[in-house]
Formats: sequence, C-alpha cells, structure tokens
Amino acid sequence: MSRTTAAVGFSSAQDLHNALLTLDSHIDIPWPDRDDAFEDTPDRRVDLPKMQRGGMSAGCFVAYMGQGPVTAEGHAQAQQQCLDMLDAINRMQGTRNGVQAKVCSDVAAIRAAHAAGILAVIPAVENGYGMGEDPGMLKLFRQKGARYVTLTHNGHNALADSAIHRPSLGDTPQRHGGLSALGREAVAEMNRLGLLVDVSHAARQTMMQAVEVSATPVVASHSCVRSLCDHPRNLDDGQLDALGASGGLIQITAMPAFLKPKPEEGKRAGFVSDLVDHIDYVVRRLGVEHVGISSDFDGGGALEDWQDATQGVNITAELLRRGYDESEIAAFWGGNFLRLLAQAEQQAGEQSEIN
Repeated sequence: MSRTTAAVGFSSAQDLHNALLTLDSHIDIPWPDRDDAFEDTPDRRVDLPKMQRGGMSAGCFVAYMGQGPVTAEGHAQAQQQCLDMLDAINRMQGTRNGVQAKVCSDVAAIRAAHAAGILAVIPAVENGYGMGEDPGMLKLFRQKGARYVTLTHNGHNALADSAIHRPSLGDTPQRHGGLSALGREAVAEMNRLGLLVDVSHAARQTMMQAVEVSATPVVASHSCVRSLCDHPRNLDDGQLDALGASGGLIQITAMPAFLKPKPEEGKRAGFVSDLVDHIDYVVRRLGVEHVGISSDFDGGGALEDWQDATQGVNITAELLRRGYDESEIAAFWGGNFLRLLAQAEQQAGEQSEIN
C-alpha cells in the first residue's frame, strides 16, 4: 500500500512502542498451572517479565479447553477446568520480581493500569465447550474478569459448528448449521454480561450468524485473511465485509500457517512483514478501525522476528516503515480492541437498565 504519513515526535520505533498502550488479544497459559507468570521462563513466550521488557502493556490470557466429547461428563470436566484456569489467570497480579500486574475486567481499569505503569492482565475463555450446556456459567466467567468467549475451538460443540471438524470426536462437517439454539441463547447472555463474542475457530455459517444475532459487534481474536492464505481458520472477503459493516474487528495473529501458504521444505515460515500484509489488506478493504494484533503465543503462534513478548517492537517498526501514523498504530495495538470492549460494557449497561 502507498502511504506517506508516519509517526512524528518519536526518535525511534522503540520510543513509540513504549509510549503506546500495546495489547495482545490472545495468549495461552501453561496448564496445569505452574505459578510462574512472574518469572522469566525460557519455555514461555509470554510471561510478565517478558511483557515488561518488551514494552507490552496488556494481554488477554485465555482459559483454553480443547474440544472433548459433547456429553454430560465432558461438559462437567470442561466447566471445572475453565473455572480453575480463570482462577490461575486471576493469580497473575500483584508485585513480584520487580514486575507489577493487575487483573483488569473493564476498559477504565486497563487504561488506569497503563497510566500507572502496571501490566494489565485480561482474562478470556477459549472454547464455549467450557460453558457446557449451562448459559449460567457465563456469569461466573464474567465474575472472574473474562472479557470474551471464543464460541468454538477445533471440533463442534453444543453451541456452534467449528471451522475445523473433528471426525475423531464423531463430527460430520456440520452439526448445527451454524449456531445452535443454545448458541444463540449464549450470544444473548454474553451481550447481557458484557462478554465479547469471539468468532475465531468458528465455521463460516457460525460466524455470519453470530454477526447477525449479536447486539455487540463480534471479534475474531486470532485469525487472518483467507484471500492471502487459504486456510479454513481465516476469514474470507464476505466474512470481512460482514464484520466491517457490523462494526466488528479482526485481530491478525502470528500463526505462520494462517499468514502464508506452506513454504517449501527448508525455508523459514512467517515474518512480521507477512502479518502486516494482512493488516494492510483489512485496512484497504474495511478501514483502520477494523483490525488489530494478536500473537497466539504459547498456543502455537510465533514468527521468525516475533518470537516472544519482548519483540513486539518489530511490528511497530514495520508499521512505521509502511507509513502508518501514531494514531493508526495505536488503534492496531489496542485502541480498536478497547473500543469494542467499551461497546460491550455499554451494551451490558443498557440491558441491565432495561431489565
């Protein structure tokens, strides 16, 4: 893309990066919990010391459950694991080893933490399987600070069809034809509670139906553009257009398989420049306000030049090189995501007034 405007008033990409509120919208945690978030741990791509060293302000840490049997027993196990993982994420606060962090459950708290130089930990849930068949679980998730729920992972669940079905779990290509009746009920409850509806991992029909039925714009917390890389986890142009028309957001993620076709054997795969190619595409098609950044670190994401939370500045540098200005880079690095969170909070407030 051809651009001529760049950030001014900063002597380097690092200076700009350090000044921004930088938010990574999708990070996995080790499980079982090791209570090592405050340690600079070699086998974690994201821990709190790495975030501090890398100038990262905030991260959405997810309680992730792989898809299991859609049975009463499977649901009970997933529900308990989800609550336990959210509890572990909630322990990622306080001051240890010279790092200060706080769990933040609303936009005001995230902004206040950033202003005070405190790392913001934002809980989230990956896979509606953790809800089982009980929408009442969503209230517990929100009480533990969660800000979004990813409707599915790989494999259909009781809420919706996934982009990648699991024959090993008895899946056919479709289970519900998109959202189930329970899934629609769950979306309405998420809207009521201020939880964003995350459509990453969702089948195309699921995603398009979620856009239609959700009162708050939806987010794809860790996805890429299908026109640039034909992977079932990515959003095609029709999906992007629906997302944009509804005010939604796609957070481009550092998963090499989602960024470019499989490389030839022996060649390295996935660079920051590839990720920014996807940002450029969304900007051209939908506008600056509909795209952001996620790593999927510790869940499979990593690029040659964005290996962990210390290297986020490389994205800022590439965005500057392509001519994006400070306000646009700030929007990509968290401003757009915070706007969506604020909309979810407003929607929840309006519904509570009605009810």
